[in-house]
Amino acid sequence: MIPGGVWLYIFSALLGLITGSFANVCIYRLPRGKSVVRPASRCPSCQTPIKPWDNIPVFSYLVLRGRCRACGEPIAARYPGVEALNGALYPLALYKFGATAATLFYFVFITALIVITFIDYDFQIIPDEITLPGIPVGILAGWLILPDPFYRVLDMGVAVSLIGAATGFALYYAIAFVSRGGMGGGDIKMMAMAGAVLGWKGVLLTTFIASLMGSAVGIYLVIFKGKGRKSKIPFGPFLAAGALLSLFYGQEFVFWYLRYGQHW
Repeated sequence: MIPGGVWLYIFSALLGLITGSFANVCIYRLPRGKSVVRPASRCPSCQTPIKPWDNIPVFSYLVLRGRCRACGEPIAARYPGVEALNGALYPLALYKFGATAATLFYFVFITALIVITFIDYDFQIIPDEITLPGIPVGILAGWLILPDPFYRVLDMGVAVSLIGAATGFALYYAIAFVSRGGMGGGDIKMMAMAGAVLGWKGVLLTTFIASLMGSAVGIYLVIFKGKGRKSKIPFGPFLAAGALLSLFYGQEFVFWYLRYGQHW
């Protein structure tokens, strides 16, 4: 007999897979200005509507061997990849934050960051449809249900959430101003949304992590791929990764810094 707690993790993984399938719809349709509700999912090659039994996250891709049943064209491995990533992060959030209302909100936040990552990677845009409503919703959640991700025994509260959103907006607006367009408006709004959820400390940690990752990837592209130093690299995916790491491991980072960082 499977313990009840295990069933909860199984349910969260299944929920993550299903939501990941919807994330794929958003990734494809939002930057193209299409509705994410209608029409139903269809093959991007032949436009044949996908039957429900061919639209089971990850499983259908494996059964169909990565090809459309109607036209036989390959289906990008990204689709099951997004579903699997989302399906893996939901149980991790449940493990880190418990079966709480905050965890349900974090599910939405995680999926939003995944959608932003792939849209920005493909189109170098971060859709307002996610970030603009995400800012007030994040502030409201910070006020009512979210703990401080760096000190989880404390409620974040509306003040910390507002300060976090303001910090994210002001910091990235200043970067955009100083760099004269090196930072886009989408990044500014994204970090205001992330700040509302993570607080000002989360904004700083996200920036630190994203800068390290972006620098490492930039150096790799210059050395091994022949890219110029002025080649544009979308920064949204690095910010999303930094926000996720701040969400999951911000508390651990603070403890590590207090124990070791101050002795450097």
